[in-house]
Amino acid sequence: MGVAELIANVLNRQQVKVTFFAANEKTQEGDGSLGSFWAPWWKARAAEGHEFASHTLDHVYWRADVPGEPPRFRVRPSAGPQAGKDLTWTAPEYCAEIERASRRLQEVTGRKPLPLYRAPGGKVSPRLLATAKSCGYLHVGWAPAGFLGDELPSERASNQELLQKALREVRGGDILLAHLGIWSRKDPWAPAVLEPLIAGLKQRGFCFATLRDHPGYRDWVARVR
Repeated sequence: MGVAELIANVLNRQQVKVTFFAANEKTQEGDGSLGSFWAPWWKARAAEGHEFASHTLDHVYWRADVPGEPPRFRVRPSAGPQAGKDLTWTAPEYCAEIERASRRLQEVTGRKPLPLYRAPGGKVSPRLLATAKSCGYLHVGWAPAGFLGDELPSERASNQELLQKALREVRGGDILLAHLGIWSRKDPWAPAVLEPLIAGLKQRGFCFATLRDHPGYRDWVARVR
């Protein structure tokens, strides 16, 4: 959340609405990204008209399917009391984890989250996706050009290179992915790239919308909500 306020200011200045996928991860200040310290920040984003969806509360990575029935999954949280532990979860346990983040988002925003989720790292299996869908959540990935590179080492991928790549490759309908800060990147992405990227895409004729209005998800959102 180190660049969260900067990102909010850019989005507000550019009049761009986005969909925030959130988990309760460790933050530089406060008690986690969905803790009480950051709750006013989320509330303000809701008032501005942004949308929200689950990223699993403890940022739980899918590791593998467990063979056999009923469905079970090997998972590893990167946040919360079981961070770093290898666990085996049933389908109801995985669904409950998606719901925990959705419920917390509703508490801090006052707005009902979308019936969507994003698995940490984008790591999924067909069985995992079917499980999530059975409990009311459709998974959202990102377009190849939509991986904006803010997770990459800045020594290997400079901000200017990432900006030019996105401006060159993004196409209509693409879902773009960026974070509210990355601990490991030495040269932060958002202060250098976010606003020039938005402005540059606008110059190319693009407009922006939340996933509520994306053609790949709007029918699901309208039906499930």
